[in-house]
Amino acid sequence: MAKAASKNAKVKDAKASAEAKNYTKVIRAVRSPKTGAYTFKEAIVHKDKIKDFMAKK
Repeated sequence: MAKAASKNAKVKDAKASAEAKNYTKVIRAVRSPKTGAYTFKEAIVHKDKIKDFMAKK
């Protein structure tokens, strides 16, 4: 039998919930100059700054 969702699990602040939707997790592959292997850089970025994050080296 599945557990019912509690009322406390719901977001209490609608404004904070709306603001959180403006952020995105971005993952970028970066090549190591020594080994040539790829590593991944990840960050949580505001949706207006995604292109800036991807353009950085």
